[in-house]
Amino acid sequence: MATNWNICSVCDNLQITKYSEVWCSECDEGLCGECKDHHAVSNASNSHETVSITEYRKLPTKVLEIAQTCKLHNEKFELFCRKHDSPCCKKCVESHNDCKSLTDINELIKNVKTSNAFYEFEQTLLEVVENIKRLNTNQKENLTSLENKKRKIEAEIKQTRTNINIHLDKLQDGLLKELMTVEEKEKSKIQNLLTSLQNKEKGIKELQENIASIKQHASELQTFLAMKLIEKDIEVEEKFIQSITKTDTTNQVNISCKINKSLQQITASVQTFGEINVSSVRRDLSIQKRKDRQAQLMVALPIRNIDNLTLTLQKRINTKLSNVRGCSLLPDGRMVFSSYLQQKIRVLKSNGSKDFVINKIGQTFNVVFIDDDSIAVTSGGSNMINVIDTKTKKLKKIIPVHSDNDGAVHKDGHLIYCAREKGLQMVSLSNESITNVTSNKLSVFAYVTAFGDKLFYTNYNHDSVICCDYHGNILWTFCDKNVLLSPLGISVDNDGIVYVVGGDTHNVVVISPDGQSCRQLVSSDDGLNLPHVLHYDQSTNKLLVANHLATAFLFDVK
Repeated sequence: MATNWNICSVCDNLQITKYSEVWCSECDEGLCGECKDHHAVSNASNSHETVSITEYRKLPTKVLEIAQTCKLHNEKFELFCRKHDSPCCKKCVESHNDCKSLTDINELIKNVKTSNAFYEFEQTLLEVVENIKRLNTNQKENLTSLENKKRKIEAEIKQTRTNINIHLDKLQDGLLKELMTVEEKEKSKIQNLLTSLQNKEKGIKELQENIASIKQHASELQTFLAMKLIEKDIEVEEKFIQSITKTDTTNQVNISCKINKSLQQITASVQTFGEINVSSVRRDLSIQKRKDRQAQLMVALPIRNIDNLTLTLQKRINTKLSNVRGCSLLPDGRMVFSSYLQQKIRVLKSNGSKDFVINKIGQTFNVVFIDDDSIAVTSGGSNMINVIDTKTKKLKKIIPVHSDNDGAVHKDGHLIYCAREKGLQMVSLSNESITNVTSNKLSVFAYVTAFGDKLFYTNYNHDSVICCDYHGNILWTFCDKNVLLSPLGISVDNDGIVYVVGGDTHNVVVISPDGQSCRQLVSSDDGLNLPHVLHYDQSTNKLLVANHLATAFLFDVK
């Protein structure tokens, strides 16, 4: 990191003092107005992005302090050692001779700001904030409950007091004082916890602001290495929340009073008005956790691209169906296929034998796995989506969507589906409310899939694949009629690589996450004949591809 923000580094090397106007993260130096213009047209630097010094200084201190060159050898980082979780220059490699996990750092930092790992960071922070709010709400409810209990006890005490003589005034006052003391003590504990939670929330909001600033202004390398720093802060906050829920701190605190029965006899032997009791009950706060973690949130490093994918055919399946429009792999290895014309769902065991069939449930288009008990079945030209119970093997419920619905994908308790003229729509599986994702008119036979904060859908009429965000903003469009005609079914793997069926090219094509390159993965030579749909199972790295008629193929992807 430069030691003087204000001075142009280039001019300073020429022993000229000029104030810098912009900062180049690639060159790691400030530039004055004149040098900035030369920098912008130089072949070596015309692709570098610059940011004003004022904006760059807004980055978190930890990010600004990240060195982009090796401190030991003063050379650029070129590799990243996964074993030691650190960047290396060429000379550093000598001390990593035994490390087999050295990776080109330029591959790792490429598109890191739009990577699924960065998205997970943002979502995890949102989740932590939501959990803090949940704890706040819980404790505030406890405060209200204590107040209400206190009022009820006071009323009970005072009502009892009206039935006894002045001799018991002193005892009454003592008990009320005890009640107040206990209540204040418990309130103090809760207030202390609330104060701690509020401080944590401020810290998380600061992290969110830092991430927003990093995303906008930091270099790719700074972003990548900053993520390594921030993940430790996130781990601390998550452990704090989890530790709270495992102790008695968040127990539901109640107070009660047991009135001395002897008071009813009004005898001189009565020495107490009653007693205040405090009890606590552990409550399930249902703390949300985006994904299971062991010791820490790991940055997802890309490990493959479309050029090094290899497929191995595991089995050839006879679906015994015609006009197949949907297929899905279930977690237990079963395979689901839908026939549009035959209006049936056929579920096969992992060995390809029949498990069960559901007939005459109306038009059936795409099939989507929801959970261990349910699959959703879109209907194509009808205005409803069926939900099938895979355990009872019966229709579970019908969701009215008021539009045609072709391809669909399940995401966080919602079904995102292709609604033809209405574009992409999303229906909640809990309350069946419908939200418009994009109003762009979709072609018939459109399919959709999701990865991180992106959606990918096919356009059969225009021989294209489109990537957009959840606001409907188009990020890229892929169209290459030499390799892909009449795209239909679409799916995505753990690295954001898109798999799409070419109906008229009789193939499966993979598209890079940025939409810039493609590769034919399976063709008619492998048995594809009018393929219509596919499904990539991210948990097992298996690819299921179904022909329009009778035949399907299960591949292992590596």
